[in-house]
Amino acid sequence: MTGIGAMSPNGLGRERFWRACLDGQSGVKRISRFNPSEFGVQIAGEIDDFDETAWTDPKERPHISRVTPLARAAAGEALAHAGLDTANMTMDQLRGIGIVLGSGGGSQEWTEQQYRHWFAGEQKQCSVYVIPTSTIGTLASEVSMHYGLRGMSHVVSTGCTSSTDAIGYAYRQIQCGMIDCMLAGGADAPLAPLILRGFLLMRIMTQRWNQEPHRGSRPFSGDRDGFVLGEGAWMFVLEERERALRRGATILGEIGGYGSTCEAYHRVRLEECGEEPARAMQMALSEAGAPAGAVQYVQYHGTSTQLNDRIESRAMRLAFGDHAYRLCGSSVKSMIGHPQGASGAAGVAVCLLGMRDGMVPPTINLETPDPDCDLDYVPNAARPLQIEVAVANCIAFGSKNSALCLRRPG
Repeated sequence: MTGIGAMSPNGLGRERFWRACLDGQSGVKRISRFNPSEFGVQIAGEIDDFDETAWTDPKERPHISRVTPLARAAAGEALAHAGLDTANMTMDQLRGIGIVLGSGGGSQEWTEQQYRHWFAGEQKQCSVYVIPTSTIGTLASEVSMHYGLRGMSHVVSTGCTSSTDAIGYAYRQIQCGMIDCMLAGGADAPLAPLILRGFLLMRIMTQRWNQEPHRGSRPFSGDRDGFVLGEGAWMFVLEERERALRRGATILGEIGGYGSTCEAYHRVRLEECGEEPARAMQMALSEAGAPAGAVQYVQYHGTSTQLNDRIESRAMRLAFGDHAYRLCGSSVKSMIGHPQGASGAAGVAVCLLGMRDGMVPPTINLETPDPDCDLDYVPNAARPLQIEVAVANCIAFGSKNSALCLRRPG
C-alpha cells in the first residue's frame, strides 16, 4: 500500500484526519445538509468544509451524488501520495490501474432527491441520468473517468464491510497476477431525510446527544445506545511489491491476509456467539502467517450499539484467546460516526498511519465501564505503540464479517 487519501468529518486530507484522530477530535455535529428538526436524531458525522466544485464541473453536479466528489477527492490524494500522475501517463500505464470501490449506498441520497422532485410535481428538475447515477456500479466509473483509468472498475456493496471487501478483492487481483496496481477503498454519503428515517425505524441510532453531538458516538461505553450516521471517503493505492520497489515508492504497509464469513443468521442482528466474526479475523491471520500473539493493534468495527460492541468483544476473545487482554484496539467511529460502507477503509487508514508514526488513536467518549466489553479500547487518549501487525475488523448487516491483516513493510 503506497498511497492514502482521506475525506473525513473530522479532517479533510490524510494528515488532518490523522491529527484529529490522535487528538480525539470528533467530527460529529448537528446536521446542516437538511433541516433535522422533525427527527429524533439531529446529529451526524457530516463533512461541512468540503468544496465539491473542486472535483466536479458545475454542469455535472446536478447529475451526480455527493459521494462522487468525495470519492474522487480521496482517490486523487491517494494517487498523489503514491507518486502516480495519471494526467501524464501513457494509455498502457492507465490500462494497468484498476479500481475496486466499496460503498453501502452509493448514490442513494441523490436518488432520494430525484423521487422528491417527482412526487412534488417537479419532474423537469429530475436528472436525465436518473438510471446510471442511481446504479451503484457507476460510482467506480465516475472515479475511473475522472482520472482516465482503464483497468477494471468495480463496486463492492456488502453493507458495512463493503470497503474492507473492496480492499480484499483488490489485494486478490494483485495476488493472482491479474493486475499490478489498484485503487481501493470506500466512500459513502448517506445523509438524507428518508435514509435517516429508515435507520430510526430500526431503533439503532442514539437520540440522546442532540445538544452535545461530539459525545454521541461512544463505542464500548456501558451507556451507549446506538450509532451516529456518518459520511466520508478513504482510498488507497495497492501495488505489487516489486513494482512499488522498482519505481521507488514508499511502502506504507502490506496486506498479509483477508478473511470473510457469513453467519447466515439475520438481516440486521448479530448472532450472540461471535464465532463468525472471530473466524474472519482468524482467516486473515492464518493467510498472513501471523499467530494471534503477533498482533499489537486492532481497529474495531465499534459501532456504539449495545449488540455490536458486546459481540465484537466476545469475538475478540474467541479469536485471540488470552492475548485479547494484552492487545489494544480502538474505534475511529467514536470520532467520525458510522460512514456505512466506507467504515472499513477508515479503519485501514488508521492502522497504516499508526504503523508509520508509532501511535494509536483513542476511542473517545468511553466513560462508563461495561462488564461485557472488558478489553483495552485505548480510552479517551492516544497512546504510543510500535505496530508490526494490525487487524482491521468489520461487521455488516446480513450477517457479514470481514477482516484484513496488515503488516509493517519489511
